[in-house]
Amino acid sequence: MSRLRIDQAIIAKLVDERSRVLDLGCGDGLLLEYLFQHKQVQGFGVEISHAGVHACIARGLPVYHGDIDQGLSDHQDGSFDYVILSLTLQAVRRPEFVLQEMLRVGKRSIVSFPNFGYWRIRTRLAFGGRMPRSVLLPDSWYETPNAHLCTILDFQDLCNTMQIRILRQIPLAAGGGLPSGLISQGLSRWLVPRSAANLLAPIAVFLLERGEP
Repeated sequence: MSRLRIDQAIIAKLVDERSRVLDLGCGDGLLLEYLFQHKQVQGFGVEISHAGVHACIARGLPVYHGDIDQGLSDHQDGSFDYVILSLTLQAVRRPEFVLQEMLRVGKRSIVSFPNFGYWRIRTRLAFGGRMPRSVLLPDSWYETPNAHLCTILDFQDLCNTMQIRILRQIPLAAGGGLPSGLISQGLSRWLVPRSAANLLAPIAVFLLERGEP
């Protein structure tokens, strides 16, 4: 059975049925496939890796090869209801520009990212003295694709600076796979209280739109 990551399951619940969706850094297309099958969305995936593009094509998904750091000039303002960036923000070279483009072409944007303020990461760095590795950040420092790691507080600060309105902030207690059959059920067991999110959540999902914070 296909397994969405928990952040992808949350994203899937946030997306309205029959909406127009652009999934940036869509990887193998698992989330986009779920949205097509269960939410009847219309849209595209964008992926920089050829392996990911081929995997999406094998699933029968509309996808094109592209580098989102170069912008989304192929799409007009407000072309989509949702623009999704799941566990990709930390890997782009120009995160501020990518967010600007997402909110230009989409009415709303959904972003998930690993929280570098998570207590296990803090502990491993403080007491181990080396860059930490985890399920969400598995690569060694010299081979990681991640260019801009941040915490939940860092991302909130960036949204304030960019005058982005945070509609929903969903900190999660885990970042692993979730059987697709459970997605229709409640996901409250995986949520972290917002007051402790920066310390206790290894991953977070944000629903955003243009406007004053």
